[in-house]
Amino acid sequence: MGVGLHSGQRVELILRPAQVNTGIVFRRIDLPEPVDIVVSPTAVTDTRLASTISNAGAKVNTIEHLMSACSGLGIDNLYVDITAEEVPILDGSAASFVFLLQQAGIELQNAPKRLVKITQEVLVEEGVGTPQYKWAKLSPYHGFKLSFEIDFKHPAVDSTGQRVEFDMESGRYSRDIARARTFGFTKDVEMMRSNGLALGGGLDNAIVMDDYRVLNSDGLRYDDEFVKHKILDAMGDLYILGYPLMASYSAFRSGHAMNNKLLRALLATPEAYEMVSFEEESRAPKGLAQLLPAW
Repeated sequence: MGVGLHSGQRVELILRPAQVNTGIVFRRIDLPEPVDIVVSPTAVTDTRLASTISNAGAKVNTIEHLMSACSGLGIDNLYVDITAEEVPILDGSAASFVFLLQQAGIELQNAPKRLVKITQEVLVEEGVGTPQYKWAKLSPYHGFKLSFEIDFKHPAVDSTGQRVEFDMESGRYSRDIARARTFGFTKDVEMMRSNGLALGGGLDNAIVMDDYRVLNSDGLRYDDEFVKHKILDAMGDLYILGYPLMASYSAFRSGHAMNNKLLRALLATPEAYEMVSFEEESRAPKGLAQLLPAW
């Protein structure tokens, strides 16, 4: 139970095991007739400050932190029953979802994990030749790693790490990435709230900054927490593909919209990927071998 970051609504989640090849399915159980929304790149209908999926007039906002936890723990099959239109923000990171999933237990299913293997580079760009330039790409890699660079030009952000690389082979998602919180600026709050966003945000579920400094009394959890949260978000956005990736993801100033654009570009380029599975764990990439159990 918690509140939505943008809606401010109280919401309850129930996470339930699903059969092999179900995928991750969000269910709006508060509606007169429950609506299932299967995660997929084409189900994403809004990327303003979060990833929103929709089906048959029903939607679920801000799914990326829960999706990141599922990616980090290797959970393929899951029903997410939800009583409102936004996933609770909890502490602004994926750590609470990781804890709850681990407490529930992760079950090995009798089927090989299916992965999407990138076979050639896929790149998306925006604002080429302008100060707003940003890009994201997927490249072939025997495993799953991510690198991200940010550029906010803010004293509090500039004093921290601007670029980070994380490889799932390290086995340190829960320790090194999951605890990184979302962040925002006080100067943007009025604008966001006038647009119906950030209604549930505060110092207990986000890093908040004025023009010069971090306002949270407990400071940062990591020296490079800002860019690590971008890695956390990217893992969640990419897992909307519906399968783990065998790929190297790299990005500069990307966000939810660019990440979804990248997935759609991938699906539009059939020669850039193939579906693979490993009957023997020893043949799988080290970063994904530990994720072979499916739940």
